[in-house]
Amino acid sequence: MQQFDKVKFRNNMSLAARQIAISALAVIAALAISMIVVAAMGVNPAKAMSKMISGALGGKSAVAETLVKMTPLLFTGMSYALANRCGLTNIGMEGQLYIGALTATIAGVYIQGLPMVIHLPLTMLAGFLGGGIWGGVVGVLKVKFGANEIITTVMLNTVATNLVQYMVTGPITEPPGDDAQSSPLLDSATLPTILKGTRAHLGILIALLFVVAFYLFLWKSKKGYEIRVSGQNPDAAIYSGINTGRNIMIVMLLAGGLAGLAGATEVMGVQGRLFPTVSPGYGFDGIAVSLIGANTAPGIVAGAFLFGILRAGGNSMQRATGVPVAIISVIQAIVILMVVATGFLREGGFRKKKTSQKAA
Repeated sequence: MQQFDKVKFRNNMSLAARQIAISALAVIAALAISMIVVAAMGVNPAKAMSKMISGALGGKSAVAETLVKMTPLLFTGMSYALANRCGLTNIGMEGQLYIGALTATIAGVYIQGLPMVIHLPLTMLAGFLGGGIWGGVVGVLKVKFGANEIITTVMLNTVATNLVQYMVTGPITEPPGDDAQSSPLLDSATLPTILKGTRAHLGILIALLFVVAFYLFLWKSKKGYEIRVSGQNPDAAIYSGINTGRNIMIVMLLAGGLAGLAGATEVMGVQGRLFPTVSPGYGFDGIAVSLIGANTAPGIVAGAFLFGILRAGGNSMQRATGVPVAIISVIQAIVILMVVATGFLREGGFRKKKTSQKAA
C-alpha cells in the first residue's frame, strides 16, 4: 500500500508538472501574440518588452512593486483554486476582497489601544472573516437552495462594491466627510515594510505562508482529500459517505476568507485606508492566476508572479514607449484565452485517447 501511494503521488506530481508546462507554453505564445499587437501599433516590441521587464524587475524598487502587485493575486488565486478543487466556480473573489477590506478597515481604525502584536493579526482575522462570511453565503445558497454559485457570486460582487462605496461616503468616512475614504488605519494595524524605501510589505511573506498551508490542506489532510474527491466525482464521494454539502460550505467559507485577506493586505500594507476602488481587478485576475497554475500551489505562485510583472511593468512600458497601459489588459486577456484553449485541447485529447482505447 505504501508503494502504491508513492507511485500515485509521483503520477500526480507528473500530471501537475505537465499541466504547468502546458500553461507556460500558452503564456509564451500569448506574449508573442501580444508583441505582434504592439508592433502593429508602430512600437518596437523588443523595446516594449524590455521596458516592461525592467519596470518590474530592474532594481529594488521595481521588484518591490512586483511583490506588492503579487500579494493579493496569491490570495485570490488560492481562493479560486480551492473552490475549483471542490467542483465550484467562485467568480466572487472581487466582492469577497472588498468585504475583507471593509471589515479589516473597521478593525484597524476603530479598535484602539492594542499593541501591534495583537492588533495586526486581529485586523487580518477581521478581513478573513469578512470575506469568509461573504463566500459562506454562496455556499449556503448552493447547498440549501441549489442556487448556481456563478450567478450568486457575480450578484454579490455588485452588492459588495456598492456597500463599500456607501460605507466610505457615509458611516466610516473620514471627518469632515468631504472625501470618499475612511480614516487611516492605526499604526498598530499597518503591515510593516520588508524592503527599506519601498512599498513591499509583510503581506507577501504572509501570502506565501498561506500558499504552503493551502498545499498541506488540500494534499496532506483528510479534509483536503474529501474536498478533491467531491470535486472530481461527487457521486462517488456521496457513495463513500463524504458529506459533500458540508464540504461545499466549508470551501466557500475558506475561499471567501482567502479573497478577504487580499483586501485586508491592500488596505493594511498599501493604501493605509479604505477607498471606493480598493482593487483594480485582483479578484478577476485571480481566476487567470489559478488557471495558469493548474490549481496547484507552485503554479499559483508562478501565475501571481507573472501577473505581478505585467501590472508593475505596464506603467514603465507606457512612459518609455508610449504604448497605452491598457495593453496589459489585452496581454492578460490573451494569456487567459490561450490557457483555456490549451486546457480544452488537453481534455479533448484525453477523451480521444480513451475513445480509441475503447474502440480497440
